[in-house]
Amino acid sequence: MANIRDLRQRITSVGNIQKITRAMEMVATTKLRRFQGRTVAAQPYSEELEQLVRGLSGAVASQPEAAGSAASLFQQGAADKPLGILFVGSDKGLCGAYNTNIQRKLAEMVKPLHGNFALYVLGRKAMAEAHRNNYPVAAYLEHIELEKVSFTEAASIANLLVDDFQQGKLSGVAVCSTKFRTMVRYEPCFDPFLPIAPAEGEQAAEPLLEPNGPAVLGRLIPRYLETCIYHALLESITSEYASRRFAMKNATDAAGDMKKEITRLYNRARQAKITQEISEIVSGAEAL
Repeated sequence: MANIRDLRQRITSVGNIQKITRAMEMVATTKLRRFQGRTVAAQPYSEELEQLVRGLSGAVASQPEAAGSAASLFQQGAADKPLGILFVGSDKGLCGAYNTNIQRKLAEMVKPLHGNFALYVLGRKAMAEAHRNNYPVAAYLEHIELEKVSFTEAASIANLLVDDFQQGKLSGVAVCSTKFRTMVRYEPCFDPFLPIAPAEGEQAAEPLLEPNGPAVLGRLIPRYLETCIYHALLESITSEYASRRFAMKNATDAAGDMKKEITRLYNRARQAKITQEISEIVSGAEAL
């Protein structure tokens, strides 16, 4: 039978842990709601913009000059150059399988590349994974905190990827992040970013662009790419807090179950001690 004092200390310790995990669950729930609101609000704009650009990409494929300076963003880069990958992880732990899932997805997608890729890393956990596996890292975006990311910072990431692609350093660019579906469903993804591909099943369109194609697409394409990165980051941080909330809820429930079990053992030990003391008193009285 366990010592009563030890059991009492364990009940106190588990209770303290339960308070901490419950507090972390509440914080994660609050932040999840905030980021979820921003993600849901931005989604229609992102989808409409993507549909517009992919619809125009068919026309650009047949008339590259219509895109002006943005024409190179619709064309595949040199095949011998590495694939650039924006790898988005978290800065903090205690978020369940969030980082494990995205790391597994990255490993699955880079395996056939045989090292011919370059990572643009966002998040301390993602950088730690890159170091563990000796992945080639082109840039560690350490100055950007995902939880506080703004559209301006997302635009700077998009511009970095676009510049390296246009300078011929990369054969293409992909984004390895996490898509937010619901409060309990979020999945890792590996989406192509550059070159811009036309929507599947669509034929080349004949759009009428005013004042002219290069002027319109020259402003539209950069904004589209910046929006893609910003929305991907929003979905990632929303998924992270959804995973953290779920993990902290499970930890709180597990602590509650453990506390109940230890309390049961404590009560049994206490009852056994009381019974033993009564027996000793009775034995002593009979001896007299």
